[in-house]
Amino acid sequence: MRFESIDDGYQVEHWTRQIRMGCWIAIVISTVGAVRVFLDWPQSSRWLVFVLGAAVVAQAGLLVLPWARIIRRRYARELLFAWWLLELPLLYLFARGDQAALAIFPAGAIVIMVTAAVLYPPSAIGTLGALSIGGFLLLVQGQPDAQPTMIAGLLAVLGAVVATCALTAQSRLAQDARRRAAEDRVEALLENASDLVLAVCPDGEVTYASPSARDLLGRDPSWLTRERIGQMLHPEDLPLAREFMATLFAAAPDHAGRIEVRLRHGDGTWVYAEAIGVNRLADPNLRAAVLSIRDVGARKYMEAELTRQAFTDSLTGLPNRALFHDRVTHAAARNRRDAGRITLMLIDLDDFKLVNDGLGHTAGDQLLRVIAQRLSAQLRPADTLARLGGDEFAVLVEDLTELEAAELADRLVRAVREPVTLGVRDVICTASIGISVIKAGVHDLGEADELLRDADLAMYAAKAAGRDGYAVFDPSRHADVLAEAEQRAALERALLEEQFVVHYQPIVELPARELIGFEALVRWNHPEDGLVGPVGFIPLAEATGLIVPLGRWVLDQACRQLAAWIAEHPEAATLRMSVNLSPRQFQHSGLVGEVAGILERTGVPADRLVLEITESLLMKDTEVTVRTLEALKALGVRLAVDDFGTGYSSLSYLKRFPVDILKIDRSFVDGITADSGDATLAEAVVQLGRTLRLQTVAEGIETADQWSTLRELGCEYGQGFLFARPVTAEEIVPLIRARPASPAHPIGE
Repeated sequence: MRFESIDDGYQVEHWTRQIRMGCWIAIVISTVGAVRVFLDWPQSSRWLVFVLGAAVVAQAGLLVLPWARIIRRRYARELLFAWWLLELPLLYLFARGDQAALAIFPAGAIVIMVTAAVLYPPSAIGTLGALSIGGFLLLVQGQPDAQPTMIAGLLAVLGAVVATCALTAQSRLAQDARRRAAEDRVEALLENASDLVLAVCPDGEVTYASPSARDLLGRDPSWLTRERIGQMLHPEDLPLAREFMATLFAAAPDHAGRIEVRLRHGDGTWVYAEAIGVNRLADPNLRAAVLSIRDVGARKYMEAELTRQAFTDSLTGLPNRALFHDRVTHAAARNRRDAGRITLMLIDLDDFKLVNDGLGHTAGDQLLRVIAQRLSAQLRPADTLARLGGDEFAVLVEDLTELEAAELADRLVRAVREPVTLGVRDVICTASIGISVIKAGVHDLGEADELLRDADLAMYAAKAAGRDGYAVFDPSRHADVLAEAEQRAALERALLEEQFVVHYQPIVELPARELIGFEALVRWNHPEDGLVGPVGFIPLAEATGLIVPLGRWVLDQACRQLAAWIAEHPEAATLRMSVNLSPRQFQHSGLVGEVAGILERTGVPADRLVLEITESLLMKDTEVTVRTLEALKALGVRLAVDDFGTGYSSLSYLKRFPVDILKIDRSFVDGITADSGDATLAEAVVQLGRTLRLQTVAEGIETADQWSTLRELGCEYGQGFLFARPVTAEEIVPLIRARPASPAHPIGE
């Protein structure tokens, strides 16, 4: 009879346990038999005591054999079954010599069958059962005095035991089949699972490793089962892992825990892994902790990337505002502990918006990257350079003297000032730097925020001082600087909330005082201070760069208003609108495009718009100025030189510029009736205008004598309080309605 080989640990353990139990049963039966022979059998048969004693010794010897290894060998189960079969004839021979044969044989046969039923299939149990019943019937023939009822009862018991053992064996086979199927499913899952499953004993020995060890660690599972878990761990993770395993083994059964460690890959690299451990020491089939391990390298990378994005500027790769603030806070803590010195510098690029607007955001981004590299090159490895946003950078340095900090700031300013090639153009950018310091002995961690604020205020002071330089925060000017910063913030808010309004001052033809146009003048309708004139905010707007968007808004509003007047009143058809261009607005590279866009959107004829620029502006970078003026002239707009006579422009320069109008500054008009010098200068401007075929407009006419004198000098147009103050658009309407539809000499023609 052939039996299936034993191929798994569970079966080996089961067989080993049952064989040893069978040995103990055989020892007990042999011992009982020896006692019975010695006490009840005749003297001539007592030699069997020695045979049974030898059997006891032999059975005891079988107990120490390595059955876990023996049972895996070929024909081991067949030999064991032959042993079971041999026991029945021996039992039969023993029973024949005993007076209680009919009781001894069935009892021994039942023990043999019950022991075999937990190991062998039903066919083997049937064989043992047939031999048992046959042996019993042979014994019955030798017992003629036996009661039939007793014989029938014993046969019934034997038959029932045989049937029960056969059913038990069949049930066990079915259970084994289900177990093997479940194990096969688990094995298939483990074979295809991405997670690595390890069984780890309390001493660290790995008793099982799933096939995914090849994918996760580049190792064969058999290699892992020859190692201890500690040999796979990163040295830095070993203490934490030991503590985790100790806690896991000390916990209640089925307790679970989680840990993240680094495991050594077969190629020598380290794998970030998450292990979920379950205490299965109470499971007799495991006696270990089961670890389910997965590769979390991708997640770790993503976490690191998210952290990098959260604390790093994506454009320059520098720390961002959040990380910089954190480092300032930690530096302040060190300052409290070690009595060091902290210097913070805020760096703001001057007129960076002009680059963005004129050359595009791509060029602006390139400029920021170049500036970041230049600034970084001036710093020590331990220093921190961050981009706070937009065109603002920050530097944190420690343990610099005042002189060293000043030298560093100077190097940073000069590094920014170097020309940068953007495409085919060289751009020169400047920076304003504000410096604040926490000196040794400051013990207030709140100073971190104050340090940032003070540097910000110092940076505004550097801009107010002319830019392209640095300023150190002066506590004595804290209130003044703070007020300037608050005013800047209020100005920015006013621009966003459109708190500005445009008033219009009439321009008249001097001989007849006939209305021929307006000058648009901006006012700030402050929510608390009321209407604020240009002196109260234009210098700050110019210094901070807000004059560019503000000037754009004024130009747009003025053109919209002129278009509305022309549409509503026929008398306004020939009126012109004069709008001032600030120096920064004129230098803005997108100016020409903005003017063209506004004219197109509003529908105002280009020749109805007069753009005023100051005489001093004409003298800056004349080649660029000529190109800009010619581009504006090509749109069809009129160009006026404002405040003429206050600068130092020469006739040769003036001839190069395509201007149409000269505006006599009010400083000459004020003294024109009392100071012969002012009158002479005013007359010279008028004569210059005639020579160059330019029209002249006098500003600030407040008295009839000034008006009369200017008429006599030949000045064509004028504006001032004598004719009208700057008023709202609604107040202009009656003046428009009062003029003829076609004036004799509209300005600019």
